[in-house]
Amino acid sequence: MDLSVPRRHGEVGIRLIRNRDARVLQQQLIDNRSWLRPWEATSPDGPVSFDMRLGIRRLLQQYRDGLGVPLVMEWREEVAGQLNVWGVSRGSLASATIGYWVAESFAGRNITTIAVAMATDLCFTSLNLHRVEICIRPENHASLRIVEKLGFRYEGLRRRYIHIDGDWRDHYSFALVREDVPHGVLDRWERGQVPPDAARVPPVDRI
Repeated sequence: MDLSVPRRHGEVGIRLIRNRDARVLQQQLIDNRSWLRPWEATSPDGPVSFDMRLGIRRLLQQYRDGLGVPLVMEWREEVAGQLNVWGVSRGSLASATIGYWVAESFAGRNITTIAVAMATDLCFTSLNLHRVEICIRPENHASLRIVEKLGFRYEGLRRRYIHIDGDWRDHYSFALVREDVPHGVLDRWERGQVPPDAARVPPVDRI
């Protein structure tokens, strides 16, 4: 599986992260602290120092081990954020989870929507997975809009699921399986064939 060649759609691209991306990604995380902090994973054991170069090396090792695919999102070949396919399971489960962040200056351009669509299609084709999941905090309206636009199916509320911004936070779970999108997520979205209510959260789960 060679992901060194970027996948592109118009002005948006995704590609495998590189060691030399450390500087620009580190700077984006610093410059976007207030923008990203409410949605950023933290540790219940307390603050940890983060070395982007070491982080990328670990992500690339997970990629070599077949456990994940660390990607950067690009806008006109400029790094706009990061998208990780993580928790890859093989065998009878054949699934993975997608997580992402985009710099505030690139928000509102459909970059993340297109990147998530391309990454999900990559999971179903290049990775030969069956199911892709995205978990989102109920307060993260921008991310909820992405799964709505792409037609990810709502699958339930996960109480105190992930440690985010200093505490255990509830998350909504959304997913697609390969049979949902026989021609691809991006193709279905572009053709306007996304089911309108797939990502609707029922009243009983709304927070």
